[in-house]
Amino acid sequence: MSDTEGTFGAEADSAARGEQAALFESEEPDSKFIGYRGATACAATGITYRQMDYWARTGLLVPSIRSAKGSGSQRLYSFRDILVLRIIKRLLDTGVSLQNVRKAVDHLRERGVEDLSEITLMSDGASIFECTTEDEVIDIMRGGQGVFGIAIGRVRSEVAGTLARFPQESLDGDVVLPDGVTDELAVRRSRKTG
Repeated sequence: MSDTEGTFGAEADSAARGEQAALFESEEPDSKFIGYRGATACAATGITYRQMDYWARTGLLVPSIRSAKGSGSQRLYSFRDILVLRIIKRLLDTGVSLQNVRKAVDHLRERGVEDLSEITLMSDGASIFECTTEDEVIDIMRGGQGVFGIAIGRVRSEVAGTLARFPQESLDGDVVLPDGVTDELAVRRSRKTG
């Protein structure tokens, strides 16, 4: 892989931010209308509500199930939205600029990858490199470019484990409790946390 082939630079800038394309093309049928409230997304990713709100308003990551429409409305994030939020958080925590994170997210969205589990994102703190094979990871490390990597498949497993403890919500406002939780108090608490 050449230096420019896998990096996300100015050539990966997105055209319009008005309508966000899906980062993952394949959606599970049952998950199209069931998601997680903002408070759950924050708890599962380690980001603040203010960050999440800013990213939604600026088009970095608009919730795919329901976006905010005025005061008092609740955003509803899909599993995949939360996965991308966690990846964004990790990139920012390692010193990658928000501008470069935007380019990486736009690139992955434009790439049309159905399953990102086989991708490892490598970064030197300034540039982000997409690796799909072990040889590409090794080449970046040998070249002194890679400081850290994010294996998206592993992050996906972590997010799934974390979200298994939280209630989901449908577009109608119905709460879907995690397996094994059946009491009314849990339903009330889940409504208050969103």
